Amino acid sequence: MEFEIGTHRDTEAEAEAEAEVPKEPPKIHRLDESVVNRIAAGEVIQRPVSAVKELVENSLDAHSSSINVVVKDGGLKLIQVSDDGHGIRYDDLAILCERHTTSKLSTFEDLQSIKSMGFRGEALASMTYVAHVTVSTITKGQHHGYRVSYRDGVMDHEPKPCAAVKGTQIMVENLFYNMTARRKTLQNSANDFSNIEDLLKRFSIHHINVNFSLRKHGASGADLHTVGTSSRLDAIRSVYGVSVARTLIKIETSDNNPSSSVFKMNGFISDSNYVAKKITMVLFINDRLVDCTALKRAIEIVYAATLPKASKPFIYMSIVLPPEHVDVNVHPTKREVSLLNQEVIIVKIQSVVESKLRNSNQAQTFQEQIVEPSPSGNIGIIKDSSFSSSPPGPKSQKVPVHKMVRTDSLDPAGRLHHYLQAKPCGPLENNPSLTAVRSSVRQRRNRKETADLTSIQELIDEIDCNCHSGLLDVVRHCSYIGMADDVLALLQHDTHLYVVNVVNLSKELMYQQVLRRFAHFNAIQLSDPAPLSELIMLALKEEDLDPECNENDDLIEKITEMNTELLKQKAEMLEEYFGIHVDVHGNLSRIPVILDQYTPDMDRVPEFVLCLGNDVDWEDEKRCFQVISAALGNFYAMHPPMLPNPSGDGLQYYKKRKPLRNPEDEENTSNNIEDDVTIEDEMEHELLSEAETAWAQREWSIQHVLFPSMRLFFKPPASMATNGTFVQVASLEKLYKIFERC
Repeated sequence: MEFEIGTHRDTEAEAEAEAEVPKEPPKIHRLDESVVNRIAAGEVIQRPVSAVKELVENSLDAHSSSINVVVKDGGLKLIQVSDDGHGIRYDDLAILCERHTTSKLSTFEDLQSIKSMGFRGEALASMTYVAHVTVSTITKGQHHGYRVSYRDGVMDHEPKPCAAVKGTQIMVENLFYNMTARRKTLQNSANDFSNIEDLLKRFSIHHINVNFSLRKHGASGADLHTVGTSSRLDAIRSVYGVSVARTLIKIETSDNNPSSSVFKMNGFISDSNYVAKKITMVLFINDRLVDCTALKRAIEIVYAATLPKASKPFIYMSIVLPPEHVDVNVHPTKREVSLLNQEVIIVKIQSVVESKLRNSNQAQTFQEQIVEPSPSGNIGIIKDSSFSSSPPGPKSQKVPVHKMVRTDSLDPAGRLHHYLQAKPCGPLENNPSLTAVRSSVRQRRNRKETADLTSIQELIDEIDCNCHSGLLDVVRHCSYIGMADDVLALLQHDTHLYVVNVVNLSKELMYQQVLRRFAHFNAIQLSDPAPLSELIMLALKEEDLDPECNENDDLIEKITEMNTELLKQKAEMLEEYFGIHVDVHGNLSRIPVILDQYTPDMDRVPEFVLCLGNDVDWEDEKRCFQVISAALGNFYAMHPPMLPNPSGDGLQYYKKRKPLRNPEDEENTSNNIEDDVTIEDEMEHELLSEAETAWAQREWSIQHVLFPSMRLFFKPPASMATNGTFVQVASLEKLYKIFERC
């Protein structure tokens, strides 16, 4: 025992002696330049989306109007950014990818007033240290471009001449190929691609005059494609969807007091109808896409205090400050900036957002639909009553059972015909994707700019003033169920079922669209120009009650000649304002496009041309435009086809009819009879097929063209509440009461 204690004491003494001996400090040495550059590259290019952001910002600095991005495996294998900017000079290619080489500034003082998005000259250099970079570029006036590859900041070879289009294309391949740990953490390419897509969406709603596209390598179509527009709201609508755009409120504020803050802010914020799981905040400061945690948190606090359930908003803001009030050099990726008087600016913006939200919440209205008896006994008159919304309570109210509408979320609306027919209609199986068609319809916007004619503006104002608010809510939020008969369609809105007159709806929608697209029409080119004289004569003969009267023939010829000459004289005006082209020979060769994906029934052209000649008052400008617009509306309305509906009783029309035979002809051979039946069957089969195609095409147009367009553009006049266009046929609450009694 004594031996063990003694040994322990000796060990402690040795340890204390060693501790008293001073250790030499580690030697400081200079890191190898390649190590320094890779460390810096890892800070600047953190993920593939970081590289895309740097390249897109360079393209914007080059004043590009079109930027195309292609990625592979989320950007790890390939990032390709092409633009149509001013390009890179040949003499600058040698130092293009060296660190801290830039055309954006020359002295440190330039940084105080920097307006470009890039300024350090680190982005391209960083990419060359962690990837293989190839640049192809051409500048104005050059006959060919140059291509060069870079590694570790220097050229692999001299620039080689190549064919090129205007601008610059940069390919970044095998990103982080020499950083194994970083590459392993970025294997989920789906997340990286969605981050890149979100980045380009943000750029596209701010730089609305630039076309952006994004696609995966090898894909035939683009995952994101935006077209330059003059409206910020239209840009948001095309990128984030109609459901987001319809909830946005415009905000703006400014301050010109040098003692407090100098800034201008404008943007859009979502109202109480927007529902999302997380906040979407798109913030640009001096055209630079940045994050501002303090501003984001301040706005979230306003939404949590003002709207129920701590709503997560959609926010777009553009803040403009004097360049000297912004420090852009505070983050390696330039993601954040520092603002002078940041607290004051945030408080002012927070106050404006709170004011807008409270006004929006107070103005919220709800529609109450009441069915009243009409002279015909079955027409539902829709009235609207507005109530100020009550403050949100601590608990959400439970929806009563009789207010619940149960639907199958996996089955799209408009499937009534699946229950009425044994098999779906065949003629439309080869139509393009319904999703693409709906997208095309939704992306078309009413043109705000029309010809500077007060008469057109007055007609549009009349439509707006005469709009029925209750019907407007039905139109905006209804679900299409199917066709009830040749003219009536079934719609569901909230807990109510409506029967609507498709012909009346389409006629009024077309009329409104003609006025709103006045002088801005695309054209449908007729395959064969149609002589006006023949069209008018055909229409007159169809109206002639006594076709055997010779005097009527003379009258028809005179009317035809007069109307033809009149329309030839008015050809210039018809083409300029309505897209109706009549050539010098009196032939109709073009008619306007009123709704995309829809062509009118050409069997109604004679009636339309006759209406232009007979019914238009050419002396009164407003009346003239109104009648022409109404004539176009009637022509483009979705009338039932001329051939009877090949279902139900209408099928009798297509059944084969044996020709009447004289008794003497009954002795004909059976072979002749079989030949006659065969010919009859073939002719009737073709007629039936033509009718089925026409009716199926009409129903498809009603569901996928008329009603999507109606939700976007239509403003129902008050008369439609009483003239049988909208008829409420069922109410869930009343049905619930009936079943309660059973």
